Amino acid sequence: MIRTFVDSGVLIAAVCGRDEVANKAMEILDDPQRIFITSDFVRLEVMPKAVYHKNDDEVEFYEVFFQEARRTISGSKDLVLRAHEDACTFGLAAVDALHVAAARKGGADELITTEKESKPLFRVHGIRVTTIRPDKKQGA
Repeated sequence: MIRTFVDSGVLIAAVCGRDEVANKAMEILDDPQRIFITSDFVRLEVMPKAVYHKNDDEVEFYEVFFQEARRTISGSKDLVLRAHEDACTFGLAAVDALHVAAARKGGADELITTEKESKPLFRVHGIRVTTIRPDKKQGA
């Protein structure tokens, strides 16, 4: 089993997308070889807009994901301190740093994102970071 942490972009792509990224997101979320680890920060990124705009199908999709996740990492002072260290070390945005810290705390083998490989998230050490965004260089 692969312990997987998906960022909010993967969940949003799965429920709202209609392209190759959406298909890849669903493939990952439907993979029976994965155990999902998530965090309160992912929930905070995806749920409020869906609830506010009354996108009931989207809310239900997210709720099912959060209920089925094996582990949910809550925010804590220690987690924020670790995120701050990673943000300073790797040049991460605040939420990306929180995701990395939560993924590590949860024992994730990988963090999957929709970010481009040129983003600071791919500088992180200690956890495998992969993207579901297609490589635009292919065929160019």
